Amino acid sequence: MISKTIKSIAMVAIVFATLNFVSCKRDNDNTVEDAQAAAVAEQFVDNTVAPTYTALAAKAEQLASQLAALKANPTNAGVREACETFLAAREQWEMSEAFLFGAAGDFGIDPHIDSWPLDEDAFNTLMNSPAMIEALDSEDGDAVAGDRLGNALLGFHGIEYILFANGQPKDVSNITANQWIYVVAVAGDLRNRCYQLEVGWIGDKAPKSHIEKLDELEIAYTVAGSGNSYGDNMKNAGKAGSTYSSRTAALMAILQGCSDIADEVGSSKIYAAWHGEDITYIESPYSQKSIIDFHDNIVSIRNAYMGGVEGKRDESKSLHNYVNKINASLDARVLNAIDNALAKIDAMPAPFVLHYSDAANGEAVDACSALSDVLGEAINAIRNK
Repeated sequence: MISKTIKSIAMVAIVFATLNFVSCKRDNDNTVEDAQAAAVAEQFVDNTVAPTYTALAAKAEQLASQLAALKANPTNAGVREACETFLAAREQWEMSEAFLFGAAGDFGIDPHIDSWPLDEDAFNTLMNSPAMIEALDSEDGDAVAGDRLGNALLGFHGIEYILFANGQPKDVSNITANQWIYVVAVAGDLRNRCYQLEVGWIGDKAPKSHIEKLDELEIAYTVAGSGNSYGDNMKNAGKAGSTYSSRTAALMAILQGCSDIADEVGSSKIYAAWHGEDITYIESPYSQKSIIDFHDNIVSIRNAYMGGVEGKRDESKSLHNYVNKINASLDARVLNAIDNALAKIDAMPAPFVLHYSDAANGEAVDACSALSDVLGEAINAIRNK
């Protein structure tokens, strides 16, 4: 017969072994989950943010060069080509708006290059200021524009105002000499700020000339206090020196960026004019590409959630896959909400500037709100997992 003491010792040993097994399993599960989160963050940086900002910087650089050439020799063909480049750069910018945190937020780049509507009174005053025109026409006119013109005269919409009218490229005869001086300086500043986004996220992987230009202008591009790029800051989430306390905190930040832009498209970009709150608050009114802007904003969410831009996507390292493992039905709802927002925006009558009060726009507002809400649920699912 086995004594009670021996039985007790055996039971304690079994309980201890069981607890140790459970503890080891939990540690292993946490390690695997942490590795998955790290893979998602790395994929986001390298295959969503980096290619988007690299393409944006390249198109902004091309646009600045084209406009400088047009200033010296204006032609209608040249204006049409510049308009095409502008729209290509605009597409990349709008497809970056799901990640307006990081460099775009810390350095105030978003309002600097994408404020609207253009302040036409201030623009007319500028055109009649010989001193400012002379300063903008100098060798460092790009820096003058960036330092001395307010946000309502800078960026995409300042350039759009010069190049487009009623949705079409302007006839070159309608662009004055002073306007060429202005648009070249503003395009130079736009290029510099797009360099700042690119270098800010990918650091020394960016073209050396882009880094040198920022250094020449003393434009900051690293995470304050660390000297790290924003890409490395996210990849090193949870480690000393990163602003993210954990890897899951980095994933939550990505989802928050997605939720924020979904809300902005619906409750601001569309709603303000549709609801009659402010009918002048219409993005891209001169090129009449507002609906394309809205569409591309939702594409930016899709790219961030699905694990990369088209051609560089890996769903096994995506937020889609990560959320699916926590709550498959929630992930399905996110995917459906993205598709629905795109469908409702695409169903809006174009151009928005002429049809801002149409009832279909309200359906797009609701779809964007639903997308923002379900992305908020995904954030909470990661937080509470």
